[in-house]
Amino acid sequence: VQLVESGGGRVQPGGSLRLSCAVSGSIVSLYAMAWYRQDLGKQRELVGTISIYGNTNYADSVKGRFTISRDNAKNTLYLQMNTLQPEDTAVYYCSAQRGSELYWGQGTQVTVSS
Repeated sequence: VQLVESGGGRVQPGGSLRLSCAVSGSIVSLYAMAWYRQDLGKQRELVGTISIYGNTNYADSVKGRFTISRDNAKNTLYLQMNTLQPEDTAVYYCSAQRGSELYWGQGTQVTVSS
């Protein structure tokens, strides 16, 4: 199973970005998916999750601003990020888990700066 993130970049505070995580080698709907982020010198933190049933949960820091969705036809996970703030700057990773299987993408950089 391979995960490939895309959609990162530089954006001004208050802006939006949509990250994608393309899944190959399996079917995205079979896995509990998640987005994590890690800034320099900090621990990786959970941004949010989506279950195989489509239920979502978010970290308090992004609740109301970020939305996780999944397109089963495209086998892709998304992270819509609105009202971005400098503290959202990080490398964003997607993950896929099913039982003891756990896969990670390579990450995509998001920089929020004026």
